[in-house]
Amino acid sequence: MKPFFIALTVLAIAVIAAQCTSKTETAPEAAAAPKADPAAQIKRGEYLVGIAGCNDCHTPKVMTDKGPALNTQRLLSGHIAEEVLPAITDKKMIAPGQWALFNSSLTAAVGPWGVSFAANLTPDDTGLGNWTFEQFEKALREGKSKGMDGTRPLLPPMPWQNTAQMSDEDMRAIFAYLKSIPPVKNAVPNPIPPTNI
Repeated sequence: MKPFFIALTVLAIAVIAAQCTSKTETAPEAAAAPKADPAAQIKRGEYLVGIAGCNDCHTPKVMTDKGPALNTQRLLSGHIAEEVLPAITDKKMIAPGQWALFNSSLTAAVGPWGVSFAANLTPDDTGLGNWTFEQFEKALREGKSKGMDGTRPLLPPMPWQNTAQMSDEDMRAIFAYLKSIPPVKNAVPNPIPPTNI
């Protein structure tokens, strides 16, 4: 009778061990992270765009009695293509180590690098409409214009060296938010090199 109980005990241990192994193998599937909620991701992106100051340069301003305010009709649409900048009459002002100047809507900057214009970040074809996330990431992590190899670097005041430190999750959230805002047709001008000022 003793060998029977030993065999039964061994069998019971084997069954329990098999059940534990089975549960352990399926546990990673059960513990898999739920898919990100698109609405929450967009909300996170909106928050990040706000605290990162993207509107400071990429949204044209209107002047009020309290100073510049965001032009909400052109949210994140970049420098207004039709806006003509005044002539630089004293090139010494933008010489290295001197001044960096902004236009009144704070969407164009002039300095030793030439003239740079804030890009259209809306989902219109004149903005990010045709961009992939990979292009967006390359632009913000490597400072590549249009997010493509072989292009010019992003110019000041774009702080791509800071955005390069962003987490993948935050970068995806910003991209999702920018793809969700109203598109604004606005073909921002190309930069002007310092020799053409």
